[in-house]
Amino acid sequence: MVAGLVLALVLAGCGSSDDDKNYVEQPVEQLYNRALNELSAQEYKKAAKGFEEVDRQHPYSVWATKAQIMAAFAYYESNKYDEAIIALDRFIQLHPGHRDLAYAYYLKALCYYEQISDVGRDQRITQQALEALAEVVKRFSGSPYARDARLKVELAIDHLANKEMAIGRFYQSRQQYVGAINRYRVVIERYQTTTPVPEALHRLVECYLALGVKNEAQENAAVLGFNFPGSEWYQDSYFLITGEGQKPPDEKSGWFSSIF
Repeated sequence: MVAGLVLALVLAGCGSSDDDKNYVEQPVEQLYNRALNELSAQEYKKAAKGFEEVDRQHPYSVWATKAQIMAAFAYYESNKYDEAIIALDRFIQLHPGHRDLAYAYYLKALCYYEQISDVGRDQRITQQALEALAEVVKRFSGSPYARDARLKVELAIDHLANKEMAIGRFYQSRQQYVGAINRYRVVIERYQTTTPVPEALHRLVECYLALGVKNEAQENAAVLGFNFPGSEWYQDSYFLITGEGQKPPDEKSGWFSSIF
């Protein structure tokens, strides 16, 4: 019984000595500065691990708090967005009143924004980016990050609108006009301030004419002419409705506006 206990203690001691070989505690300034140098040298993965080591070896120091957000930044720079988001969520949870909290939220939003893919793919990440950017604007409206976040919100919304347009064009190319109309309507009603709106109105004109619903085509052409009189899409719609290739009149007093 005693011999077995002694053997167990010996084995435990052997195991701990192996761990000690892998763990060498170093001064916090040395660890932090080394990680900072790796970051400056664009060795982002090493830098991230270095900053995490600061937090691991000296968890209650001021340096550890700085290292947490620096590790997230290093992961962001190395395009390791999932790791960066995890690190940022941890920082936000542990330091809800920190002076760098606005930056943490902004960097998290950027992690989503940088992953926005082309309109041919699923747009779940675009929606996540939009929500994260909107949170920056809502929580930190007076911060220097809010201005850029607002711009990116507009770009993300524009991207979602273009996704709807891509689906609408696909349906229209297959002569599935009702499905196309529904998508174009989403752009006009939900994304009114985005760049694809003039094209969406013109595509509605095309679809309604293809279905033989001329009144609806004229009404959408009128809306297009009233709101975007200088648009090339309006000129195309004007030609489709009238069959005339000449420049359409000013629609604030022109023929289309009289439809109303």
